[in-house]
Amino acid sequence: MHRVTMACIRCLGPPGDNSSPAGQRNFLGLTSFSIRDLLKTKEPHVSLNLRTMEGVNEVREVKVFRLQMEVESKDKTPREHKCPALCEYLHSSVHDKENSPMMRAVLCAQVCKVYRFQAEDHRWLLVREQMSETPLSFSLPKLLLNMLIQEHTRRVQDVKELGDLSPQWEELRCDVISHCNHLIGCYQETLADLENHSASSSFKSSSSKSDCHLQFVPTNLHSQRMEVTSPDSTGVWYEIMTFGAPADHHQAFKQGGLKRLLSKHTDHRGSSASYSQDESSRARELLANVAQLQPLIFGLAEELLSASLELNVTRLQQILDSLVQETGQFVHALKDELVKSALFAVYTECSAHCIYSSRAKSNAMLPNNSPSSQDGPTSARQHDAIQRNMEYDEEEWDTVWANVAKSLNCIVAMVNRLQGREERPQVLTPSDQQDSTGDSNSHNTGPASSPSSLSVLSWQEQLLPLVVTLRDCVREAVGKARTAMTFVILHGAATASVALGTTQLIQRRHAVFSQALSAVVLGFLLKLYGGLDDVDFLQQLHRVGVLAEFEGLLSTYGDEVGMLEDMEVGVADLSGVTFTVIEAKTEQPDHLLPTLSGTWGTLVVKVPLPSETFASLPQELKEGHLIRLHPVFFNIGINQQQSLAERFGDSSLQERLNQQSCERLKAYCDALRDKLPEIAGDQMLPDLLSSLDHCIENKKRKNVEVLWMAAMVCRKVNGIRLTSCKSAKDRTAMSVTLEQCVLLREQHTLSQQDFSTALDCMRRSRLSWGQMLGCYAQTGFTVSVLDSGECPSGLPGSWLPLCLAPKAPRRHLYPVAFLLVTSHLLVLWLILSLVILLAKYQ
Repeated sequence: MHRVTMACIRCLGPPGDNSSPAGQRNFLGLTSFSIRDLLKTKEPHVSLNLRTMEGVNEVREVKVFRLQMEVESKDKTPREHKCPALCEYLHSSVHDKENSPMMRAVLCAQVCKVYRFQAEDHRWLLVREQMSETPLSFSLPKLLLNMLIQEHTRRVQDVKELGDLSPQWEELRCDVISHCNHLIGCYQETLADLENHSASSSFKSSSSKSDCHLQFVPTNLHSQRMEVTSPDSTGVWYEIMTFGAPADHHQAFKQGGLKRLLSKHTDHRGSSASYSQDESSRARELLANVAQLQPLIFGLAEELLSASLELNVTRLQQILDSLVQETGQFVHALKDELVKSALFAVYTECSAHCIYSSRAKSNAMLPNNSPSSQDGPTSARQHDAIQRNMEYDEEEWDTVWANVAKSLNCIVAMVNRLQGREERPQVLTPSDQQDSTGDSNSHNTGPASSPSSLSVLSWQEQLLPLVVTLRDCVREAVGKARTAMTFVILHGAATASVALGTTQLIQRRHAVFSQALSAVVLGFLLKLYGGLDDVDFLQQLHRVGVLAEFEGLLSTYGDEVGMLEDMEVGVADLSGVTFTVIEAKTEQPDHLLPTLSGTWGTLVVKVPLPSETFASLPQELKEGHLIRLHPVFFNIGINQQQSLAERFGDSSLQERLNQQSCERLKAYCDALRDKLPEIAGDQMLPDLLSSLDHCIENKKRKNVEVLWMAAMVCRKVNGIRLTSCKSAKDRTAMSVTLEQCVLLREQHTLSQQDFSTALDCMRRSRLSWGQMLGCYAQTGFTVSVLDSGECPSGLPGSWLPLCLAPKAPRRHLYPVAFLLVTSHLLVLWLILSLVILLAKYQ
């Protein structure tokens, strides 16, 4: 049974006085009760005893009243029967949805508030607002750190297994190993710190955002959820993830953020050969295939010779078929263009290194006054040598893998000849058959002989030289392919180690990505849980993917520019993240938490679902189809610092971000319209995109309409909404409460006269929530408080619930218009001060 824990605080000021400071309040005590018991009582209230923080001593008594909803309907049901029905729905909603195993696994420390507001048709709206923490704040960073440690450990192992290398490559290998080992040590230390910290908490407060051991943990991550219920409709959920802007506050922003630091590093990087992680993976796969196929080919060749001694035509044919199949796979793997390009890079680099060494020796032997006379011929010889290497490499490698195919064709022709057949269909490509025609004819000299006309020894004698030739060709191809793929793996490891920059730069990028990943995974889980019954939404997931819209409220002035640059890179890195749904082992919370697989740049988040829920999914999702993530990032600064940036600084970073995100958003909507026109066929969506594009082009100061339009498009396409500012407190709270009230007005016909009341009521609750979480973070209880636009009649004024405490200090309630006015006053003050100063000295 769902139980509710309630806290009571008494205000020292007189009833209704909102001028008392926030600190002048007394904590009265804790109590808990069952919603079902409250509904079953004949009286409209229950009396409860308040206990101290330790839960031992009873100090006072408090009365909890039921919320009476006045409903006007055609059937004119008696008033006293409406409240229990609505409250019973509320209880079932809490019990069935919020208390499900999936929700209990990803949400914790929930604070719930219930309001009632009047709609334009004079009906009452029941609004339930819920703020929750999540264990993903620590579990996902720990999984990511484990994955990065394993990835760098594999990288070290890969380069160690390359065997003996030239001195030049050996030096590069030592650098890669040293770099990876340093990162492994740092991440192991961070992981140990997170293990210790997560044992006592699942939340990182804004005061800890600069802690070194918490740099991978998102700051102030919460899920802000609102359920709206009317008497004749079921609940509708609206969700926003709020968290501090993903940025590395520990390393600070003196040199800028990730975008600027990566740009500087790219400008100073050398022009040596570099390979992506995908190419390195292909190289490892090719090496593994070659290492597996070579002994198989050699073993089948030996079996073919042995079968030739037995005169067993059937077995000989079976072995030949297997040999043709395995050798065909071998040749197909060798024809990868990556091998050819890598061999060219190997020969070019080795040639340049040899020419440089030769030139250095020659210059050392020449007189001091004559080295310049040798520059021209030496440069010409360098160019000729590199050109010869290029021609040699391309011709030689094509010859190498083609010789394998030709050798196999010769063996096939010989076996056919020994069996008395003139022709046998070839499994190789037509070009390979054409290339091998000459060699085959050279081996097929003389008249065909039947098995009866050949001795056992003659079969083996004629096959043996062909098998030896095949082995030699395979051995040569394996040697060259191994050299090429070793070069790719080594330089790919070096690229992965230095492409991100120094160790500090790599750690910064990984930490920022970890913070953004935790928030977006939480948003995806809640979006998935809420849409399990929506067939169109599930089709959208596996056919198009899910949109994640990040809303930033950072200014382009001071340190927040660095935060904005960090967040830009972190959000962009999320485009390499995909989701897949798996079946959970059990319904235990640990088994319902997401896990990670893959590597950096190709990360896969595995989302477990209970067996019954998993069975109801579309077949594509049950088969593990990957769900792509499409992140976009819109930012509009709204504080005083943004006013200074727009007048005296530069806001081009914000303009570029919004323009690029608008293009990506339109591309996602176009893909959705092409693949699922029934979802994106609404005519309102193109109008919203056009309005968004127009707002961005206007370049209006503090144009918050950009954020509103982007949020509306996101909700139209079932996207994930995430809102951030520096610490996810004041600016984020203002944005979320305003958006929730706008949703009530636009989607649920909240009356205009109640709009300000609802906004003020929700914003007042933000301070109460912060105090609740601060007071009861150690209790582990779920806190629920009832509130309304009007205080229920009969409720004693001296026992106000926590949500009806005096208003928060005005610093938490700055509206956007007030910020605009203060910014103009600041500029006016600066101008007047300058005028007075000049007049004084004149």
